[in-house]
This record gives sequence, C-alpha cells and structure tokens, in this order.
Amino acid sequence: MPKLFAIFGDPVSHSRSPLMHNYLFQALHVDACYTRVHLTDGSKLRDTFFSLGLSGANITVPHKEAAYEACDEVRGFATTIGVVNTIILEDGKLIGYNTDADGFMEAIKPFGTLKTVLILGAGGTAKALANRFLQDGYQVNVLNRSEERLNYFKDLDLSCEVPLMCDTWKSFVCKSYDLVVNTTSAGLKDDLYPAPKTMIEEILSHTTYVADAIYGKLTPFLLLAKQKELNYKDGADMLLYQGVLANHLFCEKQFDLKTTADFMQKSFLL
Repeated sequence: MPKLFAIFGDPVSHSRSPLMHNYLFQALHVDACYTRVHLTDGSKLRDTFFSLGLSGANITVPHKEAAYEACDEVRGFATTIGVVNTIILEDGKLIGYNTDADGFMEAIKPFGTLKTVLILGAGGTAKALANRFLQDGYQVNVLNRSEERLNYFKDLDLSCEVPLMCDTWKSFVCKSYDLVVNTTSAGLKDDLYPAPKTMIEEILSHTTYVADAIYGKLTPFLLLAKQKELNYKDGADMLLYQGVLANHLFCEKQFDLKTTADFMQKSFLL
C-alpha cells in the first residue's frame, strides 16, 4: 500500500507542496502520495493525522505551534523553538522537526552577507527564523501588532548573546536593516500589509533586501519593494528548500539532498 503524506493548513488550497513531493515520488518511483488537508482547528491535528493513516506531514500557518504540541517527540532545531513544520510517523509515534529555518537560510544565500534583520510578525515562522538568525550572530528586531506574542522573543533575548529587539506598532522606531522579512499571512488571501502602509513604506526605505514567506503571488508588501527597486524574494525558494529537507525525512534519507532538490525544482516548471 502506498504511503500517504499531507500538508495541514488554513488556508491550504494554494499550497504547491503536493506538486513538489508527488513529482519527486513519481520520478524516483517511490510508492507514495501527498495531499492537502484543510484543518481549521490545530488541536485536532494529531487525531486527523492518525485517522487518515498518514506516514508523515508538513504543517503550515497557523498550526506550527499546535504541531509541536501534537508530537510525542521533537528533534533537532524544533526543540529549541517549540515550532514544528514536519512530522514523521515512527514506531507509532509522531516525531516533529523544523525545516523552515534551514530552508530559509538557503533561500537567502544570494543576498550575500547580512548582519541586521527586521522580522515582521511573531508566529511560528518568526520564531524559527529569529532563533536561526541569532544562532548565526545576526542582530534581530521583531515587529508585531500586539504585545502578547512578543513575550516569547523577550524571554529569548534574556538567553542570547546577541541583542534582540522587540516592538509593537506603537513603540517601533525605524532603523536601517540589511534584510526585512514578512512572516505574517498578510497578502496571502487579501490585499493587506503586515503593518500600516506608511510604516511599511518607511521600513522599505531603510533596507537593502526584502523577503516574504508567502509565495506564488506578488503581495502588496513585495509590490512596494518592487516599486522601490529593492532586491526581493517571495517564499518560493524557502518552500523548495524546506520541502527538500522534509522529503529527505519522508523517504528515510534514501536520496541525497541534491537529487531531491533537482527533482523538486523541476516541479516549479509545471
């Protein structure tokens, strides 16, 4: 019987993950299939996983923190951040990983050397990236609408050697940044900005590079970056590289990362 994998999210109909993984499964003759699961309640992730008979899954917004709670065991970088985007069924247990951060770092390599980063949003993706940036010695500023979600980052600041700054929209004072990253869902299924437009315009006037975790469309945020003639990236490369690392786990490391990346990259041409 073929193994079944899925991506959980809300929304999830836009996800290219099934195309990426199924293209590789077919090309490399892996007896497996990958589908989408629209999940509105993250607390039902574990039960849904088992009821569908899945062998593994990816998790996208807004369920990455719920996925962490759903796991029996968490390994690697995910243990540091409390955020899971990849789950593997192993001996009847759910094992959680995070491939987002490493995938993003691979995606921004063309930007060259970076030192200062502004992260817009304070959800699961923001947590993963902030930890990874701090790990690599970046100076990080997190900007979020509400104060409550910033508490995680304030606690993080107490344990890291490199200063981490947290601001709400009310307290924010714009500085200069090498990179600004939108990790919110603003622009995914609407025409919203990740912060008030005037604030975003000021921020984009003080940065060199811009990235958005959203892929497949030019969000209002990226459109402004384009109009200002900034170097920008949508989330397609992040999607690709996190997917490569996730599939490496799905296929029990049967194929090397380059082979996996080459085939998944070809799926973007379809």
